[in-house]
Amino acid sequence: MMIRTRFAPSPTGYLHIGGVRTALFSWAFARKNKGVFVLRIEDTDLERSTPESVKAIMDGMHWVGLDYDEGPFYQTHRFDRYKEVIQQLLASGDAYHCYCSKEELETMRAEQEARGEKPRYDRRWRPEAGKTLPAVPEGVQPVVRFKTPLDGVVAWDDAVKGRIEIGNQELDDLIIARPDGSPTYNFCVVVDDWDMQITHVIRGDDHVNNTPRQINILKALNAPLPVYGHLPMILNEDGQKMSKRRDAVSVVDYADKGILPEALLNYLARLGWGHGDEEFFSMEQFVEWFTLEAVSPSASRFNQEKFMWLNAQHIKAADNARLAGLIAPRLAAANVDTTSGPAIGDVLALVKERVQDLNALALEVDYFYKKREPAAADVEKHLAGDAVARMGRFADRLAALEAWTAESIHELFKPFCADEGIKMGQLGMPLRVLVCGTTQTPSVDAVLALIGKEEVLRRIRLK
Repeated sequence: MMIRTRFAPSPTGYLHIGGVRTALFSWAFARKNKGVFVLRIEDTDLERSTPESVKAIMDGMHWVGLDYDEGPFYQTHRFDRYKEVIQQLLASGDAYHCYCSKEELETMRAEQEARGEKPRYDRRWRPEAGKTLPAVPEGVQPVVRFKTPLDGVVAWDDAVKGRIEIGNQELDDLIIARPDGSPTYNFCVVVDDWDMQITHVIRGDDHVNNTPRQINILKALNAPLPVYGHLPMILNEDGQKMSKRRDAVSVVDYADKGILPEALLNYLARLGWGHGDEEFFSMEQFVEWFTLEAVSPSASRFNQEKFMWLNAQHIKAADNARLAGLIAPRLAAANVDTTSGPAIGDVLALVKERVQDLNALALEVDYFYKKREPAAADVEKHLAGDAVARMGRFADRLAALEAWTAESIHELFKPFCADEGIKMGQLGMPLRVLVCGTTQTPSVDAVLALIGKEEVLRRIRLK
């Protein structure tokens, strides 16, 4: 059997990290089993679905690098197929027309709640043997409801959560078509999964309650049942469901924050899944190791500190040429020109060990090409008194160097400090402030060597 999985987001907002993890696990399962990964856009909510949201989903999938084999398929392009299957269910007696008005349903719900009952449709329009249906009201466009079995249970062996059983008496007669004939979400999903031959439905556990309804419809259509696997929720550090207001949950947010896509995928893979003590790994390794059996059924907490540590590891491992391309827009926005000065690859090799995100990496790079204006507090602390004159005397020794290397620069430090009667900090910190405009740099001899002799002397001598 060819394994076929799908990622089916609704284009009613951004692509959030919960969706990315669902896509990641579906993608990895298909790749692991040499199967097919399908992208489907579930855009039947015509009021909330927008072209901007579709673009955000497509851009997000491209950014994280989750390539799909088929699609994107759009539900709004498949309305004729849905209507065909609805007619099939009506003809078989597995669906029926319901003429209840909105007011009738509200009254029905209020009366049930007053009696302490669970509010639900009372099936007054459901055809049954020996039952007389109400007279069809004039001018009312009916909905189509699915005829849910009245007894028995819907049971499935969830690939993540284990055995789940839900009694049919807990389920309503689901509306599968609105008065205007447009199909509803749960129905479209069933037809899509059937037509697209999806073998494994891997999705968030907020869909558990939809699964028995979808299974009943699939059984009525004599369609094969996929394997269902419901992934646990991602919580924030406070143990609450992640929200747009409190948390960075959009993929775009993470791109803007300087996160590498492979770091985000690596971290999301570890939320609810694990392979021993492995923390840092590539997507190739993840696909090799991934199994649904190893996915935890419990919710996971997003740990920002651990996430940023992992992003730092991926930055350290990244190719310098790629990093240069990624920070180029950030440097351009700060009017930093890297075409003159040290080779950007050499600079990145020196500074990328120090940062946790691309924004910080750009800040570490900029002073190699453009002196920063130092903070007033740093000037007051490190360039007071004789410090500027002392730096001038050190510049004279730098100027006398024949070989401009980190080693030759370093060899000047000890004798100069001895001659001036100062400690290394009284040389290194003023040097950093004058040359770089900051007190936080890698080894100052390596920094000076990369910036270049003429530029270092110009900055020290304040020219």
